Formats: sequence, C-alpha cells, structure tokens
Amino acid sequence: MRTIRYFLGRLSAAVPTLFAVVTISFLLVRLAPGGPFDAERALPAEVAANLRSAYGLDQPVYLQYGRYLARLARGDFGPSFRYRDFTVTELIRRGLPVTLCLGAAALAVALAGGIALGSFAALRHERLVDHAAMGFAAAGLALPSFVLLPLLDLLFGVHLRWLPVVGWEPGVFAYWPLPVIALSLPPLVFVARLTRAGLLDVMRSAYVRTARAKGLPLAIVVLRHAMRPALIPVAGYLPPAVAAIMSGSLVVETIAGLPGIGRYLVQGALNRDYTLVLGMVVVYSSLLIAMGLLVDLLYVWLDPRVRLHR
Repeated sequence: MRTIRYFLGRLSAAVPTLFAVVTISFLLVRLAPGGPFDAERALPAEVAANLRSAYGLDQPVYLQYGRYLARLARGDFGPSFRYRDFTVTELIRRGLPVTLCLGAAALAVALAGGIALGSFAALRHERLVDHAAMGFAAAGLALPSFVLLPLLDLLFGVHLRWLPVVGWEPGVFAYWPLPVIALSLPPLVFVARLTRAGLLDVMRSAYVRTARAKGLPLAIVVLRHAMRPALIPVAGYLPPAVAAIMSGSLVVETIAGLPGIGRYLVQGALNRDYTLVLGMVVVYSSLLIAMGLLVDLLYVWLDPRVRLHR
C-alpha cells in the first residue's frame, strides 16, 4: 500500500508538469514568427482568410488554447496543417512505434554495454583494461549522434557494404544497427562512468569487505551485494539518458530516413505546423514524465532505505 501511495503521489505531481509543458509550448509556438500558410505562394487575401478561419487561427489565442485543451482531453491532437490528408493522431500512430523501438533498443544497448563496461573497469581498477575502457568512454563523449551516424554509414554502408545507409522496412533487422549504435553510444559512455564510480565506492564499503572476508566468491559479492547499490547513480541518470536519446532521434531519424515521430517534429517545426509540433511535444514530454515515475519506483527497489512518503 505504501508503494501505491508513493506512486500516486508522484503521479499527482506529474500531471501539473505536463499541463505546464503544454501551456508553455502552445504559447511559444504561437509567438514564433511565421505561420503554417506563409509558405503558400501568391495566396489571395480571401483564400488566406478562409484557411485561417477553417483552422480557427483567426480567433483569440485564449480561445484557441481552450479548444486545444478540450480536444487534448479527448485524445484528439487536431488536424495537421501541412499533412492535410492526416490528423496529428494518425501521424503519431504511424511514427510512434518506430521511435519507441529505436529508443528502447538504444537504451537497452546503452544500459547493457555501459554497465558491463563500467563493471569490468571497476573490477580491474588502475589496470590497463581500466584505462582503456575510460579512454573509450572519453572518445565516445566527443562523438555526438549526428556525427557518429554519418561515420558509421561511410564505414559499414559505403565502404564495407554490410548494412544499408538509409531507409526502413518493417521486420528487416539490417536497417536498425547503425541508428541504434549512433543513439546509444553517448548515454552508454555516461552509464559506464557512473557504474564504475558507483561500484568502486560500494566495493570499499564495510559490508562488502565483510562478505569478501567470509570467503564468498567475487562474482557472488558483486552480483548479490554490490551491484544494486552501485546502480543507484545509473537509475538517476535514466531520465537524462532518455532525453538524450529522444533529442538525438530527431536528427538520426532524419539522416537515416526512419519514419518516426522525430522526423515529423523536425518537419512540423520547419513548416510552422502548430498542431503537429504540439502533438509531438506532448508525446515526448509524456515519455519523459513516465520515465521519471519509473525511476522513482526503481529507486525503491535498488535502495530499500529510500523512505516512501506521500
């Protein structure tokens, strides 16, 4: 029951956060210069006025905001101004599975690779392997996703011709490795560094030294006694890691030609597609808030000393 009350308390704080994000995003989109129909060439004044009236853009901002909130409460993100054959909800339904699969795969690779690399380095502290692993981590920090992906494309797609450079086909694995690696490397580096630091700190604690003194094998000591508290800093890094992966996916999906919602967000921002941009912002913000709630519960599992409170 205490865990449920703890979760509900966190959830009640998340709802106003999402409301604030929607409000600020709505105002910023409306204050940005230009409009969704400014790219149309030589539109007569009557046609432009009819378009604005059809989409409700001729009304005061507070009325537009109220209508948008009412629609959003029903799960309706409104029509797209540029993709006029689709609603924003339909575009999200088409692109969200691709983005979720890409982000989940990148996060899984970052966590698995980072925890393994950080643990390997911590257990061989101040040895050649430790310095090599941290050198790799330092090099990974210098390569953002939008730089790493073209390099991977040149190596594995153009020169070696092992993997396709751009495009996407459902169920074809060959299109995934390069974007996933490009997205996962920066958070993998941070996870490795946090795991190494956390494990080194825990391995010096009194209860771990006692377990070692009793003759327990090192693998048992690490897996049963040291790993969970060592991963607390990694759990705290999960929301920034998800944010980094989602922001990186905006560029990676555009470069790789993946039909995810990141590409729609970029195109919507360029085309001043108000409803499309707001819909993508709501989806991204909801994912980040959900990850924050998951991390709060993960803290309780990793460290039972965390006091559950309302």
